[in-house]
Amino acid sequence: GDNKWTMTMMARDADTGMLKWGYQKTPHDEWDYDGVNVMTLSEQRDEDGKLRKLVTHPDRNGIVYTLDRTDGSLVSADKTDDTVNVWTHVDLKTGIPDRNPEYGTRMDHKATDVCPSAMGYHDQAHDSYDPDRPLF
Repeated sequence: GDNKWTMTMMARDADTGMLKWGYQKTPHDEWDYDGVNVMTLSEQRDEDGKLRKLVTHPDRNGIVYTLDRTDGSLVSADKTDDTVNVWTHVDLKTGIPDRNPEYGTRMDHKATDVCPSAMGYHDQAHDSYDPDRPLF
């Protein structure tokens, strides 16, 4: 199955400890990406000019995720670059990545040239955000 709470970004209410939201980046993480990278908080304006509280996470699975940190809604999920081939895209309505079966790991299929590799695309190095230029 999806192993729901693996590869998941989540937020808890600091006062109650209750779960506020959760978003799973790689359901059934067959490549063992783990997704342990740092998450960067920012406040940015959306297309309508509304200031939003965001969390951005460049993941080892080759996708850079941005979510609204107040409710966990997915704002964007873009490939790091064109070499990422395990996904065709991430459906912004469902939040589910569309797998490319050619690069999946299965007993009946030998996948080659998988990107990102098991080492992941973006590892544990830290990112930074400049609010004056809104730039990561």
